[in-house]
Amino acid sequence: MNIPTCPWTLMLRTYRNILPTVHFYLNEWKERANKIPNLELRKQALMSIETKTFHCEGGAIYGLLAKNYSDELIRFIVAYQTISDYLDNLCDRSTSLAPEDFRALHESMFHALTPGAECVNYYRYRQDQEDGGYLRQLVKTCQDVLEKIPAYPKISSALYELASYYCELQVHKHVQVEERVPRLKAWFELHQDNLPEMSWYEFSACAGSTLGIFCLIAYASHENCTEDLIKQIKNAYFPWLQGLHILLDYLIDQEEDRLGGDLNFCFYYKNRNEMTKRFTHFVKKAKESVAHLPHTNFHQMINQALIGIYLADEKVISQKEVQEMSKHLIRLGGGSTFFFFLNGRVMALLR
Repeated sequence: MNIPTCPWTLMLRTYRNILPTVHFYLNEWKERANKIPNLELRKQALMSIETKTFHCEGGAIYGLLAKNYSDELIRFIVAYQTISDYLDNLCDRSTSLAPEDFRALHESMFHALTPGAECVNYYRYRQDQEDGGYLRQLVKTCQDVLEKIPAYPKISSALYELASYYCELQVHKHVQVEERVPRLKAWFELHQDNLPEMSWYEFSACAGSTLGIFCLIAYASHENCTEDLIKQIKNAYFPWLQGLHILLDYLIDQEEDRLGGDLNFCFYYKNRNEMTKRFTHFVKKAKESVAHLPHTNFHQMINQALIGIYLADEKVISQKEVQEMSKHLIRLGGGSTFFFFLNGRVMALLR
């Protein structure tokens, strides 16, 4: 099956092939979540599925790159993203605020990337314990898929690197409020020499996406996947495309996070002009970074879709400054971005 090269075919294949498969697997996980014995764990598992379905829907587009492994890759993406969203809920609503608790929970994300790894008690530092095997089942599903991926051994180290960024971020941003920024700054300083010029909060944003992991696994399903290609993909997605992804997420959540007193990386820009300049830089660098990948048009559409779909969110309407930024970014993204923006607005209305 050919990989889409224009927005119309991408959306057609997404609606026809991707979304029904995503919802099939999500419904299975929802049924399992409903059987979790512990009330708090059950509540957070169900809430993570109900409120963050779009994370799985968006990530599953990479199934289109996997050709014959498409269904299996979507199965992996749904399970892995469900782990991510579930743990994010547990950490957001944690009463412990303990780094060791958050690290223990996120061991599951490394085990999910390691076929054959033995599961442990990921809840060992918290009171709520009994999930009826829910998290272990998610981990095992991911392992089962990766065992079938031809080039998995070639991508494992790149997967662990991206996962380590993600999991470290989750630890640092969920501890006690007064510790969060100092920890994130210290963590950034450990990596700063190996990064392009950026701020600590932009690095944190780059760490917070799972898209690079999904893209690597999609290409590992191809028999001709090479070490050079793996390096190209990792460097294309991290930092720029992943950074654009998460910065857009924080951009539209500003009002919500301000009211809730939550950490938001967009709060650390000096003013709107600086934020606009840096977002523009991320858009341009994301475009450049995927220009030499196979199926370039597909990856460019991912960039354009991220901008269009995030900025189509109804949260933008109530935030005047975000609306102004949205107009600029949509113009910057061009006609395809506007197409995805309109599609996002229609989908929001239908929901």
